[in-house]
Amino acid sequence: MVAVNYVGEELWSYFNAPWEKRVDLAWQLMEIAEQLTNNDFEFALYLLDVSFDNFAVGPRDGKVIIVDAENVLVADKRLIRQMNLLLYKPENWDVWYESKFDDCDKEACLSFSKEILCARATVDHNYYAVCQNLLSRHATWRGTSGGLLHDPPSEIAKDGRLEALLDECANPKKRYGRFQAAKELREYLAQLSNNVR
Repeated sequence: MVAVNYVGEELWSYFNAPWEKRVDLAWQLMEIAEQLTNNDFEFALYLLDVSFDNFAVGPRDGKVIIVDAENVLVADKRLIRQMNLLLYKPENWDVWYESKFDDCDKEACLSFSKEILCARATVDHNYYAVCQNLLSRHATWRGTSGGLLHDPPSEIAKDGRLEALLDECANPKKRYGRFQAAKELREYLAQLSNNVR
């Protein structure tokens, strides 16, 4: 017997939704990436399979929900920091880890090392996964490309800030660029969607 709960339309069904809705969903996705990475519990939950069909949008409240969490790696950040004080010291445990961009030309493409994700206290994996596979021009799904934030209004496209932040978040050109781009992208999306808290 299998019990199934309908939680809403999959994220893919919003690919061509009005711009304001897509901005709000993108902001929520970046907030999820932040909460799974940095939280009071000191556990990082790294999403290893990030695609449009692994998220849904609640029909009543419009909130993004993770609906397929079978590929999640849990890292105990407190333990990683404590291991440094013990005999076993993970190499470079305190060096910020930047996930490597992988332009593999297929859907839901991510490159990662489980060993590194479990041995570093500061990792950008969730930002990388959301930006590359859902938001940026590198995102491809069901024969489309351009990500959830495709075809912005002309004033936003002309400004260039959104595209620059998405590019740096997906494929950083500067050292630790993804960390800064993800922070600025969250703030910018909040501003665009009036979700400033």
